[in-house]
Amino acid sequence: MPPPADIVKVAIEWPGAYPKLMEIDQKKPLSAIIKEVCDGWSLANHEYFALQHADSSNFYITEKNRNEIKNGTILRLTTSPAQNAQQLHERIQSSSMDAKLEALKDLASLSRDVTFAQEFINLDGISLLTQMVESGTERYQKLQKIMKPCFGDMLSFTLTAFVELMDHGIVSWDTFSVAFIKKIASFVNKSGMDISILQRSLAILESMVLNSHDLYQKVAQEITIGQLIPHLQGTDQEIQTYTIAVINALFLKAPDERRQEMANILAQKQLRSIILTNVIRAQRAINNEMAHQLYVLQVLTFNLLEDRMMTKMDPQDQAQRDIIFELRRIAFDAESEPNNSSGSMEKRKSMYTRDYKKLGFINHVNPAMDFTQTPPGMLALDNMLYFAKHHQDAYIRIVLENSSREDKHECPFGRSSIELTKMLCEILKVGELPSETCNDFHPMFFTHDRSFEEFFCICIQLLNKTWKEMRATSEDFNKVMQVVKEQVMRALTTKPSSLDQFKCKLQNLSYTEILKIRQSERMNQEDFQSRPILELKEKIQPEILELIKQQRLNRLVEGTCFRKLNCRRRQDKFWYCRLSPNHKVLHYGDLEESPQGEVPHDSLQDKLPVADIKAVVTGKDCPHMKEKGALKQNKEVLELAFSILYDSNCQLNFIAPDKHEYCIWTDGLNALLGKDMMSELTRNDLDTLLSMEIKLRLLDLENIQIPDAPPPIPKEPSNYDFVYDCN
Repeated sequence: MPPPADIVKVAIEWPGAYPKLMEIDQKKPLSAIIKEVCDGWSLANHEYFALQHADSSNFYITEKNRNEIKNGTILRLTTSPAQNAQQLHERIQSSSMDAKLEALKDLASLSRDVTFAQEFINLDGISLLTQMVESGTERYQKLQKIMKPCFGDMLSFTLTAFVELMDHGIVSWDTFSVAFIKKIASFVNKSGMDISILQRSLAILESMVLNSHDLYQKVAQEITIGQLIPHLQGTDQEIQTYTIAVINALFLKAPDERRQEMANILAQKQLRSIILTNVIRAQRAINNEMAHQLYVLQVLTFNLLEDRMMTKMDPQDQAQRDIIFELRRIAFDAESEPNNSSGSMEKRKSMYTRDYKKLGFINHVNPAMDFTQTPPGMLALDNMLYFAKHHQDAYIRIVLENSSREDKHECPFGRSSIELTKMLCEILKVGELPSETCNDFHPMFFTHDRSFEEFFCICIQLLNKTWKEMRATSEDFNKVMQVVKEQVMRALTTKPSSLDQFKCKLQNLSYTEILKIRQSERMNQEDFQSRPILELKEKIQPEILELIKQQRLNRLVEGTCFRKLNCRRRQDKFWYCRLSPNHKVLHYGDLEESPQGEVPHDSLQDKLPVADIKAVVTGKDCPHMKEKGALKQNKEVLELAFSILYDSNCQLNFIAPDKHEYCIWTDGLNALLGKDMMSELTRNDLDTLLSMEIKLRLLDLENIQIPDAPPPIPKEPSNYDFVYDCN
């Protein structure tokens, strides 16, 4: 007979004594269980004791998390969080340097536990730590030279404890003094600072900026881009990552009017080339967190274009009209006629109208009207002028080439540039906030100060080339744009390292090549409509679905590493989840770092029987997506979120690393529950596998026309005299 579900068998340690094996009744109050354990070891004052996990986490057991205790868990009897917090509060104020250092080391470790953190914060521990940072450094200034390692470790542990305590979100960031901010900023601004102190100082500054508008203004006064740049020129990727994170935070929280000014400062300090040389092209792999920060910087940089993208052209603004005149002048090199020449006014108007038609504007009389649609607004005109000035030969060639063609075969440069700019803004998601989970940065955009404009210049030449290859007419404009979008998207997925490499990728993706790719994909996904084929599909579909189901379950058995995210500070904290080979239990547990191979089963301490799962919910229905916070409002995170609901009020919350893993896990969990697999990935896999299976079965019927209907049954013969009776 199996043991009752409320009884958990555990081992409990106590220093200097043999561990005890005992059964814990989860229905009994935790205080009663602790009293029973203390009585077993003849320990008085059981209220001063608590239980905690004996693994590396050392988290306290509370009434809230006691359900996480599983059979075979090793626990430790220790002093209660309140007692521990009180003792550490006193110890870190010790006059002995060694005692103080040891206390701060223990505090840095224990502060990861929210139960201890709450008790320490209740003793005004945050204020004590900030005072130690503000004044403690001066107090030990004289000792620093002779005890530098000790001093560095002390400050490092103090800042680590502070970061861990603040990460629980119990205390508001708005409560800190200018003196504290100045002190943290001084650690960043000072050269030769200890790596661990620098790392934690950068993390604190990032959190301050992201979580408080007032602190953003104070930090912005203390930290300049010039002071952050040297940290990017080092070799420590973690310091580089935190440095870019601070720059991103300052960029993100800057008022709209300050962002362009900040972008100009970044350009003056050559941030882009420094990142390209010391990060992207450094002789080491870029980790996920660095890739994310580079992606955020890329998005924030492109978002500077949003203002121009959403600005309509004012047809009465002479400065804006002059840009159009300049485009005409460069293309046709017409000598400007004197403005006071009265007799030539009509002639000039007629000539301008003819030239604007050659330039491919929709409105030949007043081209300014072409730029009143947003997006792309004035951004399209900016791109056209950049192309005309910086790639003048290519610009003149395109305009003159098209103006010499028949009207219906010309590729309208003006209209093409406007639609292309709009399309590129959609591809790069200009104006959208960066995702919390995306790592999709493109190295080529870090190779040029005007990367978007250069991107446009390459694509407008591609558009003209594709137009000629398609022998397109004005009616084919939208078809050409679709082909160009496909060419650009396919080239971007290869992550070219430079704009020249991007150009080479596009050269290989000619219209002929796109047709071949489309034909190949169409053949692979061909939907045969004849009745026999549809009947065959219907017959083999169940076995294909079973194949997909097995693949999903096999992937769940392999497991996936999930990142722990919170809206206060992005951290490299991971947890792993996998399905047992017999498909009956989900094993999961925290990891110190992203795994580089297979994660052993015994390292995943927590278990969830599949039989206990009540439902799987996704998106906004997930409990962790209903909480308020910046992260929870992110559309991309919502699309990757899913939760397992079990027991009465328990849930296991996930945020998938990408859309593919999201589909794998939601499909696999639904398959375990006997439900249909409804993901987009399943639909695509089903179409692909069905198509392949049908083609394999029809190989012998190649070049034979399959009829839409079965052959008619012939009439019965008039007699059966031809039948041979064996009897």
